[in-house]
Amino acid sequence: MSASDFTPQPLPNWRRAVLKVGSSLLAGESGLDACHAGALAGFISGAMADGREVVLVSSGAVAAGRGRIHTAGNSFAGHSIAGNSSTGSGLVLRQALAALGQASLIGFWQQLIEVPVAQVLLSHDDLRNRRRYLNARATLRELLRLRTLPVINENDTVAVDELKLGDNDNLAAAVASLVDADLLLIATDIGGLYSANPHRDPDARAIDRIEHLTPELLRAAGGDAGMLGTGGMRTKLEAASKAATAGIRTVLFSGRDADVVAALSRGLLSGTLVDAQGDRLRARKQWLRHAPGAGSLFVDAGAAQALRGRGASLLPGGVVRVVGDFRRGDVVEVIVDEDDVQLGRGLTQYSADEIRRIARRRSHDIESILGFRYGESVIHRDDLVLLKGPSSIAGGESGVGAS
Repeated sequence: MSASDFTPQPLPNWRRAVLKVGSSLLAGESGLDACHAGALAGFISGAMADGREVVLVSSGAVAAGRGRIHTAGNSFAGHSIAGNSSTGSGLVLRQALAALGQASLIGFWQQLIEVPVAQVLLSHDDLRNRRRYLNARATLRELLRLRTLPVINENDTVAVDELKLGDNDNLAAAVASLVDADLLLIATDIGGLYSANPHRDPDARAIDRIEHLTPELLRAAGGDAGMLGTGGMRTKLEAASKAATAGIRTVLFSGRDADVVAALSRGLLSGTLVDAQGDRLRARKQWLRHAPGAGSLFVDAGAAQALRGRGASLLPGGVVRVVGDFRRGDVVEVIVDEDDVQLGRGLTQYSADEIRRIARRRSHDIESILGFRYGESVIHRDDLVLLKGPSSIAGGESGVGAS
């Protein structure tokens, strides 16, 4: 059972990826161990040096907290440090250890990676609540723009229902969708997916590629988690299924094999590739096209031309007037004021009242006018679909509307 069981294949092209690393790859006898993390950090650094963007979803806070307690010689008044995960006290102990270990986990990754590392704690409630979802999305976009490495972990200290088997796998899939990633990379204990449990079945066959995830495959991927981990291969495939639905491919590979990790930097995968179900941008475009509109933004001719020609974000300076009473995160129509032609539809970063106050103003004036700022654009290019023109999805680097 090794990476040699898998046939090397090209790694899909990507610009932005989410990498999930579990505690079983990070935990040593007395806390966090860089044995396997060093190669993964090298992959991240190389990718960022090439101009790519990486978001890291990292477990390990509980293991780091356990290591701090051991180092301090504290045995919790004689009680077992491991606790009992089936009892309430065991859950509370895990939460306490997570709180103790968060700073160590971030420091651990910062020592391995030269770029600034940012801690982001999320729960699934943050991703279900629209306002918190948009705030998390805006923060992560800004961290990536600043060329930093966001390190995301579940907010274990306050989570209860979320502390369950394989949660960070599913959190990674949710984050991949949140940041519009091209690829979800999941580092595993073994080379990838097998047709059966390779520890128990000598005839287990390595699976290089999955076009469609089936219930049979999910059953074949079942198995117990490691002592320090909270998820097995089944949860990784559940995460891959969620990513596939969002149009994102998933890669399962051995995080214990430095050669496999190094090959990823060369665009070569020895592991399992799970195909996406449809195109990510096309799926998002269809949603934006058909979601109910809550209002309209009328833009000037210059902004309209830049949106069509450069695929830029819409800045407040290009907004002429606002129609409707909508909230941050609603879908609105973008209309060319000059000829009353609908140009596109997008997800607004500000409410109707807020846009009325900042319309025709420069982006750097937003905070002084409103007292806060979600971002420089009224509609980010990733959240805008053009209904007419040469491109159906806005893209590119420039914003428009500021004079």
